Amino acid sequence: MSISQFMASFTDVVLLVSASGLFIVCLFFLIECTAALLRITSDINKDNSQDLKVSVLVPAHNEEIVIGSTIEKLLPTLNRQDSLVVVADNCSDTTAEIARAKGATVIERHDLERKGKGYALDYGLQFMESAPPDVVVIVDADCTVEPDAISLLSQRAIALRAPVQATYLMSRPKNSQSSKDFVSQFSNIVRNLVRPRGLARLGQSCPLLGTGMAFPWTVIRSVNLANSHLLEDLKLGLDLTLAGHRPVFCPEAKVTGYLPQQSQAAKSQRTRWDHGHLQIMQTYVPILLKQAVFQKRFDLLVSVLDLCVPPLSLLVLIWLVLMALSLVFGILETSLMPAVIVGTAGLCFLIAILTTWAKFARQDLPLRELLTVPFYILWKIPVYFKFLVKPQSVWVRTERDSVNPTDS
Repeated sequence: MSISQFMASFTDVVLLVSASGLFIVCLFFLIECTAALLRITSDINKDNSQDLKVSVLVPAHNEEIVIGSTIEKLLPTLNRQDSLVVVADNCSDTTAEIARAKGATVIERHDLERKGKGYALDYGLQFMESAPPDVVVIVDADCTVEPDAISLLSQRAIALRAPVQATYLMSRPKNSQSSKDFVSQFSNIVRNLVRPRGLARLGQSCPLLGTGMAFPWTVIRSVNLANSHLLEDLKLGLDLTLAGHRPVFCPEAKVTGYLPQQSQAAKSQRTRWDHGHLQIMQTYVPILLKQAVFQKRFDLLVSVLDLCVPPLSLLVLIWLVLMALSLVFGILETSLMPAVIVGTAGLCFLIAILTTWAKFARQDLPLRELLTVPFYILWKIPVYFKFLVKPQSVWVRTERDSVNPTDS
């Protein structure tokens, strides 16, 4: 065999393996989105909500703009035996003072060496250890929690003795007509509603999303939260899944966040999310595969597949590159089979996206805005390129808008 023949065969094998991997990911994505169309039956018993002791834990770093509104909406949803604990984490503003004035229990943490939400959460749990609650519910300081969400999450967590994740959706800035905001909101619907709903319908665990999370006390204390990972929530969910505490999705409980209005803040947020996801993939895919074999657990293989679905814009970018390479090499000298597989993967992805839009996002996203996805991908390319050159390694909180979005 000549060198040119060897290189052609090698290229064909590489493209075939890459195309097959992409097809598996896109097929799994289609299965998740299709399963989400099926109805989920609720088995929550609300009658015992008065008997539970619930502690709502709110990590807050320089959140003076939003913390007052968040507490005002949370306190009326709690029972007399419940508590609301705010961790003012390395704050240099009036977050602690405002939270105390609004009626929350406030503890302050000052540690410039160990920065990050994970450390703040661990600090709050240590504070609760003297009189532990039945359930801990974690809520971000910049979120709006529906009135019945805390009760629904707590009841489900106790009934199943498992972590529970609420529906957490991000709203675009009011009156925004930016195509980037429309696509970002749609991507959030797919990631935080459709895919967890599909996994729940398939009887599988869902990822944790950072806010609107409820844990039985013994479950949350079974893992270590003290870390500065960019996506400490996703890491926590995987650690709990590996330990046998599979997170459960509770679509009835709803929490709303808000996409940043400022372009730089939005880019910073997306960089943290995307880099964090890719870093989690690098670390946890081998661990999950190993433990799936060692523990003989099919659900861990499902977690691997779910984790391997990258941010949607990156998935489209990967598809475009693979399709171009498969066509070029296929026409020149090797097999067209990789191009056929990549094309089939693209069809799976397209069906999933259109089905999801029709069922879950038609009112929020005009169909014409889907045509702007290529421009959104161009906006995201520097984020992915930065991951290859200089990946973000330090947790950075997204800058808040100057006006509380819940008041606008």
